[in-house]
Amino acid sequence: MDVILLERVAKLGQMGEVVKVRDGFARNYLLPNGKALRATKENTRRFETMKVELEARNLERRKDAEAVAEKLSGQSVVMLRQAGESGQLYGSVSTRDIAEGLTAQGFIVDRQQVVLNHPIKTLGLHVVPVSLHPEVEVTVKVNVARNAEEAERQSRGEDVRTARDEDAEIEAELAEQRAEVAAELAAEEDFEA
Repeated sequence: MDVILLERVAKLGQMGEVVKVRDGFARNYLLPNGKALRATKENTRRFETMKVELEARNLERRKDAEAVAEKLSGQSVVMLRQAGESGQLYGSVSTRDIAEGLTAQGFIVDRQQVVLNHPIKTLGLHVVPVSLHPEVEVTVKVNVARNAEEAERQSRGEDVRTARDEDAEIEAELAEQRAEVAAELAAEEDFEA
C-alpha cells in the first residue's frame, strides 16, 4: 500500500514522502496513529493544504523534545531485582520498567519511547536509548542491582560480580588456612600425647 507520511518515521522516510509499505503495517500502525494517509489524489491535495500546519506542529514537538532531552540526557535509573550469584536476573528489566522508573523521577516517558532490542537480564550498568521524537534521541543509564548499596557501588564503577568473586576467593583461602592450622594443632596434640 502506498502512503503519504505525515511525520518522519524511522527507517521509512521523511514527512511528505510517498512510500510503499505492507498493508498490515499501514492499517495497524501508520494510519491509526496519524503518522500517514493513504496515497490517493484526494489525500495528496489534502496533505498539500495541511503541510504548513504539520511542519509547524512537528517543529514545536521537536523543540519540546529537545528541552526534555537536555534534562534527561545522562540520567540514571536504578532497578532493584533479585539475581543469582553469577549476576543473572531471575526476571528481567523491560521497557515498561525503565519508563516507570523515569516517570518516578519526574520525566514523562512512554514505554514505546524506550528503545530496547531485548530485555535486560543481567546485573550492571546498561546504556539505553530513549527516542523522545523521531529526530531527538538521548541515552540513559539503567543501573540493575540487587540492593541500594550494590547500586551505589556499581555507579562508582565497581564490578559487583567481580567483587563477589573476590570475596568468595578470600573466604576459600581463609578456610584453607584454618584447615592447615587445625591440622597442625592436631599434629602437636598427637605428638605431646
